[in-house]
Amino acid sequence: MSQLRRGYLYGVTAYVIWGFFPIYFKQLRPAGPVEILAHRVVWSVAFVALVLAVLRNWAVLRRLASQPRTMAGITAAAMMIGLNWGVYIYGVNSDRVVETALGYFINPLVVILLGVAVLRERLRAIQWIALGIGALAVVVLTVDYGRLPYLALTLAISFGAYGLIKKRLGLPAAEGLFVESAVLAVPALGYLGWLVWHGQSTFGHVSPGHTALLVVAGAATAIPLMLFASAANRIPLTGLGVLQYIAPVLQLASGVLIFHEPMPPARLAGFALVWLALIVFTVDAVRHARRRSRATLSAATPDATAVAAR
Repeated sequence: MSQLRRGYLYGVTAYVIWGFFPIYFKQLRPAGPVEILAHRVVWSVAFVALVLAVLRNWAVLRRLASQPRTMAGITAAAMMIGLNWGVYIYGVNSDRVVETALGYFINPLVVILLGVAVLRERLRAIQWIALGIGALAVVVLTVDYGRLPYLALTLAISFGAYGLIKKRLGLPAAEGLFVESAVLAVPALGYLGWLVWHGQSTFGHVSPGHTALLVVAGAATAIPLMLFASAANRIPLTGLGVLQYIAPVLQLASGVLIFHEPMPPARLAGFALVWLALIVFTVDAVRHARRRSRATLSAATPDATAVAAR
C-alpha cells in the first residue's frame, strides 16, 4: 500500500471514530460531563505514557520540559482542548448532538477568521463570500434557537484556537498529547478525588461495563489523534480538509436518526447555508492548491527551448 493510500486510510479511520463519539459518550451516563472529562484526561495520560514507554521516546519530553515558552504554549493548547472536550461532552449528554455537529461544520470558517485576525493573512474574494454565507447561517440559526448557538461557536472557536497553537508549536502527536493531558491531569485527579471523598463518583459503582468504558476513554481520545497526525504527514492539506467533514456528518446523522433530536425547517435552512459556505470554501481551496501545484511544477521544469539550445 502506498504512503498516500495509507494516509487516507488513517484519516478516514480517525474521522469515523470521532463521528461515532456521540454514541460512545451517551453510554457513559450517569457520570456527569465533568467526571467524564476528568476520566478522559487521566486515562489519556496513562494510555499515551504506555505508548511512549513502548517506543522509548522520552527524549522529546525532556527537551520540552527545558523550554518555558514551549511549555506555555502547550498549557494554552491544553486549556483549549480541555474546554473543547468538556463542552462537547456536555452537549452530547444534554441531548444537543445536532448543535455540537454544527460546531465542527463551522470550524473551518473559524480557522479562516483566525488566520486573518492572528496571522494577518489576506483572504481571496471567494473566501470572503464563504465567510459571509457562514455568518448568515449563524444569524438564521440564532433566530431558530432563540439564542446564539453558543455550544457550536464555543466548539468551533476552541478547536480552531487549539489547531492554531499546535501548528505554531509543531510537536509530535503522541508527545504533544501526553504533555497537554498531563497539564490537565492535576485538576482532573483533584476533581475525581473530590467525587470519591463525597461519595459521588460513578467509577466502579454503576457496572463493570461502565467502568471499562470510562477507562477506554483514554484510548478513544489518543488513537484517532495519532491516526490524524499520521494522515497529516502523508496526504495533501486539501485532501485532509475534505476528510474533516466526515465526523460532523456522522454526528449530525446520529443526532437526528438515532437520538431523534428535532430538525425544524429553519434549523435545516441554517445548516444548508453552512454547507453552502463549506462547499464554496472547499472548491476554492482545491482550485487554489491545484494552481499552486501547477505553478511549482512549471517553475521546476526547465524550458524546452533552453534545453534544446544546450
